[in-house]
Amino acid sequence: MTKLTFLQCQVVEEEVQMSLAELCQACSVEPDVVLQLVEHGVIEPMGRAPPVWVFAGSSLQRTRVALRLLHDLELNLPGAALAVDLLDQIAQLQQQLQARR
Repeated sequence: MTKLTFLQCQVVEEEVQMSLAELCQACSVEPDVVLQLVEHGVIEPMGRAPPVWVFAGSSLQRTRVALRLLHDLELNLPGAALAVDLLDQIAQLQQQLQARR
């Protein structure tokens, strides 16, 4: 029997900014989860405190990737943070390689 997996995709530009509440809603998580992701360096908010935090569009993708790593691969937060950073570095290197061709 073939197992089908459906993915939900939402294109968000880097210039888009969202609040803590908007990021939580987009990722279907509680604010405590986002706070932990910030503490481990997965995402970096602009602003001094959670009530005024603003996140760049890239934070949505990084948060979703980290949540999948935490859930699907059962990584801990430091492991997920490292994996997200490495995945970003790979993507940047692939873009550089494509630009040279």
